[in-house]
Amino acid sequence: MVAGVEVTGEGLSCRRGDRLLFTDLSLNARPGTLTAIVGPNGSGKTSLLRMIAGLLKPEAGTLTLSTGGVADEEPATLLCYLGHHDALKAQMTARENLEFAARWQGAVRDPDEALARLGMTRQADLPVGYFSAGQRRRTAFARCWMVGRPVWLLDEPTSALDSAGRAAVIDLIGAHVADGGTVIAATHETLIAGAAELRVA
Repeated sequence: MVAGVEVTGEGLSCRRGDRLLFTDLSLNARPGTLTAIVGPNGSGKTSLLRMIAGLLKPEAGTLTLSTGGVADEEPATLLCYLGHHDALKAQMTARENLEFAARWQGAVRDPDEALARLGMTRQADLPVGYFSAGQRRRTAFARCWMVGRPVWLLDEPTSALDSAGRAAVIDLIGAHVADGGTVIAATHETLIAGAAELRVA
């Protein structure tokens, strides 16, 4: 069971350049739930995820990550952010990438166990630079699962995946939620039944 972390946003506004993407947005993502961020392209879905991850400052409003009602002073240590870029080192193998992440971020699972969970055992010793976009995506999810952070921020999590990869990732997301994890995902599809929906426009 992962530590239950709640993500709360109040009165959030986001500006990129001279354009106000959204304003007065509220968010409440509780442990054991998936919140799907939906809206047209350019509406600010990725910007909201980056805001929660601490990579983008809100124009207005507050964001809080809390455990048991107590705000965490180092929220970044609770997050796994998986955006459009997978942050994998192309010259390193899949296993080496995960071993590097384990040394840097810590890990609750073994790298080989994580790669097996995403169907990447056969590719474990190949340089990531040779991987397809789908294989890179699986490897990035293996890293996220290995590190074991309670809050997952996912930007179009099933993009570039074939049917088997999509099924593996959706199963992983469902298992994380069932284990008490908090998932916030910008997505155009239903990832698990009963997900909450947050629309940005």
